[in-house]
Amino acid sequence: MKAMILAAGKGSRLSPLTNKTPKPLLPIQGRPLIEYIVKNLAHEGYHEIVINLHHLGDQIIEFLGDGSRYQVEITYSVEEELLETGGGIKKALNLIGNEPFLTVNGDIYTDFRFSDLPEQLRNGCLAHLVVRKNEDEDHGDFEIENSKIISRGKSYTYCGIAIIDPKLFCDSPEGPFSWTRDWLFGLLGSHYFTAQEHKGRWVDIGTIEQYESLQ
Repeated sequence: MKAMILAAGKGSRLSPLTNKTPKPLLPIQGRPLIEYIVKNLAHEGYHEIVINLHHLGDQIIEFLGDGSRYQVEITYSVEEELLETGGGIKKALNLIGNEPFLTVNGDIYTDFRFSDLPEQLRNGCLAHLVVRKNEDEDHGDFEIENSKIISRGKSYTYCGIAIIDPKLFCDSPEGPFSWTRDWLFGLLGSHYFTAQEHKGRWVDIGTIEQYESLQ
């Protein structure tokens, strides 16, 4: 199964750190965040990786190269216009192919083991998401029963890790859009999606405070 790392965003909330450095290259205890992700993917058996790029993407290409030093093959999907998560994935499908693939946000720090994901999607399922139980009643994404996403809600939050069937993007919007907020949410109830809970460490690096907490 191929993997895609979403690494195109500007990381505006981490300014000024991201003014000259793309967020996935910000160091966590001396090592760029995206290197943790690539090494974890390689360790768990994902050796073909697609990375989408926009903001300062040339720095990521210069650092990771073709991936050979990590025993992986990396290809890049460069976006002239920032396409957000959905548009970015849709543009990269020509590199990914027609089989289900793993997608990972390039701004998360986690101890989740990719080998804990199912090897294939259930029959008729278009996406399988990793979620965490939500302790903040003001935010959340889903309600889940028996590993099935049943509706929008505040009980579980998406962790930025999923297995996706490319068929999910049939009839999806053109241009920039979020694959969860602008697409997946509207398909709940009419299409089949599953989820699994991650109880370990997970940090969405969206603010200076969250970034500093990892140092």
